[in-house]
Amino acid sequence: MLDDTIISRAIIETYYREFLDHLETDAAIVGAGPAGLTCAYYLAGRGLKVTLYEKLLRTGGGMPGGGMMFNQIVVQAEALPILKEFGIRFREYRDGYYTADSLEATARLTAGAIQAGAKIFNLIGAEDLYLREGRVCGLVLNWGAVRSAGLHVDPLTIRSRAVVDTTGHEAVLCRLLAEKNGGGLRTASGGVVGEGPMWADKGERLIMANTGEIFPGLYIAGMTVNAVCGGPRMGPIFGGMLLSGRRCAELIGRDLAGKGKRKKR
Repeated sequence: MLDDTIISRAIIETYYREFLDHLETDAAIVGAGPAGLTCAYYLAGRGLKVTLYEKLLRTGGGMPGGGMMFNQIVVQAEALPILKEFGIRFREYRDGYYTADSLEATARLTAGAIQAGAKIFNLIGAEDLYLREGRVCGLVLNWGAVRSAGLHVDPLTIRSRAVVDTTGHEAVLCRLLAEKNGGGLRTASGGVVGEGPMWADKGERLIMANTGEIFPGLYIAGMTVNAVCGGPRMGPIFGGMLLSGRRCAELIGRDLAGKGKRKKR
């Protein structure tokens, strides 16, 4: 016989145990789109403690909607090894162009990140950065619903050795830092440049060229890169998102190597 209060207790106790366990982490990623999920997967695969925050109910960013609600995405040949690693099926459309089901891709990326050891907290977003002595060392968090409703509820703070902005077009963390810290980003203006008009080929190349640390302790991947550095948007081609997420994980893994890592639980 099921007891409804035991069901409630199981949810509450398990959730808060996991939340408390992730108040300190190796890598905190904000934005569970394709770049954030891929970055989380590869970081967790390195044995690092990884926490991913998504302000919305679902993961995937713009991927589930495909192109103009046609739930297909396009991926170039360079990213096919990542699709294969996640078990995402694809078809060749013509030489150099491959299509995949956007919902399957989202589901596989999400499950892959979780099964690799990353912890995803949905319905939680970042409203500020934890900054000490010129370095980003954590996040200030609040419920996504609290932000949407405009309620005056104070946030909570977590500490992380590396923070990743994968919030896409909004570039939330980078904009917060530029506004509150008077600039300091590693861009020509020291702030967020803003993205240019759609140009898939150039946009994909610039995403890879500019993925990395944009401020001490703060990294950028995916569409955030072009939003911050002034590259074009790319529309429903997602190879660059996946490749950028993987590249960001490689860079963070390299930077944290030799400094010890938090034990995953």
